[in-house]
Amino acid sequence: MTDNPIKSPAVKCPQKYQWDLEDVSKSDAGRTEDGTMEKGRIGQVVKLSLSWGPLTTDEISEILQAFNPEYINVTYLDPQVGGYTTAQFYVGNRSTPLYNSALGLWSNLSFNLIRRKAEMIT
Repeated sequence: MTDNPIKSPAVKCPQKYQWDLEDVSKSDAGRTEDGTMEKGRIGQVVKLSLSWGPLTTDEISEILQAFNPEYINVTYLDPQVGGYTTAQFYVGNRSTPLYNSALGLWSNLSFNLIRRKAEMIT
């Protein structure tokens, strides 16, 4: 990636950036007795899947600290909007395997950002 899809918080450009749009359905959504789906979409939520390649301890620490708050405002590239937008997200589970402790290298870091509030459909 040449340009960082995450503008805020300011962190190293992720190696992988995947944008997902998930539907939020009514609580009574499901299939009827004749097999027809009654989805009842009431909103949509953006999820961003991020991952970084090999990182030094300093680099991984900076990223983890930037995304540590319970909720965080993120300015990100949104293909549906056609540019950058800002929204409040929470962070999913963070995972990183150690590559070499003597050199202070981590093989990768990955986690999801999930938009806190769904865009409601009227």
